[in-house]
Amino acid sequence: MKQPQRDISTKIIPDLPTYYDLAISRELDYKAICCFAAIGFFLDDDTYYTNQKAFRPATSYAFDERGNVLKQEPNFQWHYSPRDISFSQALDEFTYLFEKLVGETTHNQRVILPISGGLDSRTLAVALRHRNDVFAYSYEFENGIGENAYGKAIAKECNFDFEGYTIPKGYLWKDIEHAAKTNGCYADFTNPRQVAVLDKLKNKGDVFLLGHWGDVLFDDMGVDSVVGFEEQLAVIKKKVIKKGGAELAQSLWEAWGISGNFDNYLNERLRLLLGKISIDDANARIRAFKSMHWATRWTSSNLTFFDSIRDITLPYYQDAMCKFICTVPEKFLAGRKIQIEYLKSVSPEVASIPWQKYAPANLYTFQKYYSLSNLPGRIIRKSSSLVRSLFNKELVTRNWELQFVGRSNEEFLKSYLLDKSNSNLLPEPIVDTFYKAFQRDRLGYAHSITMLLTLSMFSRLFLMKEQNE
Repeated sequence: MKQPQRDISTKIIPDLPTYYDLAISRELDYKAICCFAAIGFFLDDDTYYTNQKAFRPATSYAFDERGNVLKQEPNFQWHYSPRDISFSQALDEFTYLFEKLVGETTHNQRVILPISGGLDSRTLAVALRHRNDVFAYSYEFENGIGENAYGKAIAKECNFDFEGYTIPKGYLWKDIEHAAKTNGCYADFTNPRQVAVLDKLKNKGDVFLLGHWGDVLFDDMGVDSVVGFEEQLAVIKKKVIKKGGAELAQSLWEAWGISGNFDNYLNERLRLLLGKISIDDANARIRAFKSMHWATRWTSSNLTFFDSIRDITLPYYQDAMCKFICTVPEKFLAGRKIQIEYLKSVSPEVASIPWQKYAPANLYTFQKYYSLSNLPGRIIRKSSSLVRSLFNKELVTRNWELQFVGRSNEEFLKSYLLDKSNSNLLPEPIVDTFYKAFQRDRLGYAHSITMLLTLSMFSRLFLMKEQNE
């Protein structure tokens, strides 16, 4: 007998997605799946099914004894209420809050810390600089950019144990069913590199300390703060709709016999969701939208991989951090200013390590990246790619290139995509059309193939099982 759902209140940005069932018949939500195909995550509280919903972020629910929803209301509203404070005060407040959150959520636990060449994980490393119970690691693609060098340098400066891993070609195929079951096919499992190294990390510590969402909270959204609603909506669409995604969604929409037009439907969904956010400043409003929907339904869905082997904690996800962001003037958030100054003030040595985005420049010199004085460095980066091409070694910069390119990968990919059992969800002509399109234009149709693979695994592992029961 199914247990009644208890009352629940969700965080502003939940660490992991959770779901509940409605007392209606179980049917596939084809419109929701089309949106998923276009953008890579489910919108709002959508799921694969009409009778199943995701718990919304920052929401309190009350259920009756049968599990029916009696009440659903927000427990937090994103807002923009900038205080009249100096940058120095904002930096001091961030430093205190950030290090407090890191300390409290990892107290008496051995920390597993992924480090990249960016800023978010670097801030975590600096916050742990006095700890001797940290295991740090990085990973880089086979035939890819040497990303491990950044993590190794940061770990060395902080005196952490460190290992660098190489993500091998075709690693997904031996673990694809496990990966699909882990995130429930609620996000693709092709792009999360951590899938390849989880077995190596099981015994390295007690808790993953993760820096996800720092780059969204502590930066501007690249727009003028006074742009209007329609311009904001256009920015949202550009950010969420992946290359080839709308084309795939429209093809599925037509094949499933849904009335109307997919683009109009998605546009109205996004318009409604953005319209519910009562913030005048465009950057703050877009940030709130991304935090409510993108973080909750995409980023958090793939945090399940870390959570499958160890507990996770995310300082930038914490309610206190989200509330802090709502009160910081946008001019202090733009350009990652707070994170950069935090690193420079707390650990000049770590700040001096190259920032991968602007390498060989670091946090003191990145503003000069496009200057004439740094031209030799940019030429060296470009020439390394040219050398690779001369030796037929294409630089791998995207995860799908490791999974979908090459004879062996193509055989695996076709075996999953063209499996006859998928036809109960994915019409064969659509799969065949997009697979051939991917052969002609890999970059243009990589997302489409990734989503078709995700849907095929959902059909194989979940839908067929239900239909056979």
